[in-house]
Amino acid sequence: MTKAPHIVDELRRRIVAGELTPGDLLPSTRQIIREWGVAMATASKVLSRLQEEGLARAVPGVGTVVAGRDERPPGADLTRQRIVQTAIRIADGEGLAAVSMRRIATELGSTTSAMSLYRHVDGKEDLVHLMTDAVYGEDPPAATVPRGWRPRLELALRQVWGIHRRHPWLAQAVSLTRPQFVPNGMAHTDRVLQALDGLGLDARTMLHAVVSLMNFVHGTAVSLEAELQARTETGITEDEWMRARQAELGALLAAGAFPALAKVLGQPDIDLDLDSVFEFGLRNHLDGIAVLVARARAGRRD
Repeated sequence: MTKAPHIVDELRRRIVAGELTPGDLLPSTRQIIREWGVAMATASKVLSRLQEEGLARAVPGVGTVVAGRDERPPGADLTRQRIVQTAIRIADGEGLAAVSMRRIATELGSTTSAMSLYRHVDGKEDLVHLMTDAVYGEDPPAATVPRGWRPRLELALRQVWGIHRRHPWLAQAVSLTRPQFVPNGMAHTDRVLQALDGLGLDARTMLHAVVSLMNFVHGTAVSLEAELQARTETGITEDEWMRARQAELGALLAAGAFPALAKVLGQPDIDLDLDSVFEFGLRNHLDGIAVLVARARAGRRD
């Protein structure tokens, strides 16, 4: 069932995006009931919340209209969307640990207090939940879905990897054992599951395959935030760090204690970074899925 916060978010989005401008009439309680299928109390709560945020005002004999900027009280431009986007920007640059209500308030300006943020989010846990949902929603479904289960899986998993790449903190915010049920994140999982549907795999195999694939992306992405923090603290890139330690590594390998490592790392043109690890793992994980699909199509359950 649709809840008041979801309707408030949608109407707030329309106002912030300029789809509804100052003086425009907002949906009445009856229109909200009709459009979203909610009770009268919920519809009234929606309009009250928008008025509390300074985004709307009641006009006797007219209804509830969008408030002009000069009619809004100090801090009225503070919205959940602005808070979440500010938190994401901080986390992208400095890691999830840098995100706090006090820091967000500072970023938003001198008229914003940390306490005022709690009108829009319940706390750090709620904020991280909203941040996670927001970044997963950045990449909409592809307009054209490729044919074949393997191209569909590659597209879906590369989308998820790209989101992790843009937001290094995300892997720290997501748990596979205690997952956050964020709609936009679930949409990505659902697309992976859809790619496997109809291939003859039973439900248990499909679920384990999807979780294994998502866990592969998640596990590879875990190092992204640590690298971001190390680069922020030292100003040294990953390549610069490795080059500075080539002599140390060479001495360890030359001692003969690690013959297999010495043999592999001594080869020319060795290319290893998180993107190459992802591509290697993706290819081989999908090779494994292909074996399961072939067995299922052959009627084998071993």
